Amino acid sequence: MHNVRIFIPSFRSEDNPIEKGYTVFKIDVLMNGRQHTVKKRYSEFHNLHKILKKSMTPPEIPSKHVRNWIPKVLEQRRHGLELYLQAIIMENEVLPKIFLDFLNIRHFPSLTKTESCGSFETESEEASKLTHQPAMLYHRDPYMLPSTHDTFSNVVIEGVIHGIFYPDLQPR
Repeated sequence: MHNVRIFIPSFRSEDNPIEKGYTVFKIDVLMNGRQHTVKKRYSEFHNLHKILKKSMTPPEIPSKHVRNWIPKVLEQRRHGLELYLQAIIMENEVLPKIFLDFLNIRHFPSLTKTESCGSFETESEEASKLTHQPAMLYHRDPYMLPSTHDTFSNVVIEGVIHGIFYPDLQPR
């Protein structure tokens, strides 16, 4: 069972002078207690479906062609797409990388602990090396330190910092 929950709570119609109107679906992704939102058009769902068909048998996707753009029909499509995404999660032990990318979920390979650190019995030195992702560092934390032009200090942040790092220090 995956720790991913998907909901499509709403949709909205977009008008564009270059192309005809289209519908954007708001997808709420809840994973490990964190939630983020992704907005996708039906054509993006359809492309996902075509790619998934190459490596698995995905569930049925709602019809590509909608004759009436009335809210009731669009609501049925919204519900069908929500069920489509939820079915992919329920039917797959390992979620495909393309699916995780579609939902903007960072992909972590599912390896056992011994495989992730390399085996001691491995003859190849290359196979036992760990891979690391680059980290981005900031000279200063923009959320913790007040900006140089800020005339008022942030009393809440100062209080928290003093409470954590100087618990024995009494306020003046």
